[in-house]
Parts: sequence; structure tokens; C-alpha cells
Amino acid sequence: MFLSKSKCVFLDRDGVLNEDCPDYVYHLEDLIIPEGVVEALRMLKEAGYLLIVITNQAGIAKGLYTDNQVYAIHQEMQKVSGNALDDLYFSPYHPQYSGASLSRKPGSLMLEKAAAKYNIDFKQSWMIGDREGDMQAGKKAGVRTIHIVPDTELSKGDFFAANLLEAAKIILSNIN
Repeated sequence: MFLSKSKCVFLDRDGVLNEDCPDYVYHLEDLIIPEGVVEALRMLKEAGYLLIVITNQAGIAKGLYTDNQVYAIHQEMQKVSGNALDDLYFSPYHPQYSGASLSRKPGSLMLEKAAAKYNIDFKQSWMIGDREGDMQAGKKAGVRTIHIVPDTELSKGDFFAANLLEAAKIILSNIN
């Protein structure tokens, strides 16, 4: 039996789904979801995309917070977005604190694990992130990339956008 492959938007968390802060976002009171995020997620879901969060969470390796706090932030995002997110993959490692890990971006292992679980077609899929490592992970996996950056000259992605809503519009205008 032939199963059709799914299309997916892989989403970095901090700096894409929520405002980033230098000391990590691990308390619910520090979670700020920018305007347009919920609308962007809704648009992508309506277009048939899986929405999977792919995030490095080095604060766990540094002993600043726990995986339960990462899940609590994710649950709040689910609540705010009407459960738009299909899954969460996070890497709790940091090379200086826990050694190297293939799951940590810029590695693509989190994307590959999600692809195996959900039968994802990388050719129809995207990675949206705000850091060069997000772009590298997406390119290693073979997905198109959108870099959330304030200045186009800083972009390392196939496309660039100022925010997630703009990125969603780019994806929807580039459907094959």
C-alpha cells in the first residue's frame, strides 16, 4: 500500500514562535508570542502542513531549567494557538556542558526523526528559524529555508522574512 507523504513546516521556537530573550524562555511569565504568530500557524495548517517545533534548549544542559519547563512553554503555545502544533522536538545538549550531539542544530537529526515518524517529504517542506544553525539544519535535511532576520544582508536562508506571518505568506505563495 502506498502512503502519501506529508508536507511540513519545521519551526524554531525562540525568535520565531515567541520573542527570544538572552537568558532563555523557561518561565511562563516570560513567554511573549508576537502578533501574527497564531494567524500564521492557522494559515499553514489550513494549507495542509504539519507544524513541528525543532528547538535547541541548551539551558537544560547548563542546569538552568528542566525538560518539564520546556513542555510547559509548549503547552502554553498549544493553548494560545488552538493546538496548531503537531509535535515538539528539542535538543537538551550543549557542546561545552554535555558534549556534542547530532540532534543539536545545526545538525539535522531532529528533522530526520520527525520525517521518519510522520512520513514527511522534505521536497515539500520548510524550515523557519532566526539563526544560521536553523538554516544549516534545514539545508542538511533538504528542505527550503526561511530566515527570520531584520536585514536581508544577514540572511543565510533560501528566503528571508521579518516574522512568522511574512514567512507563512512566502510558503503559501511558493506551493508547488
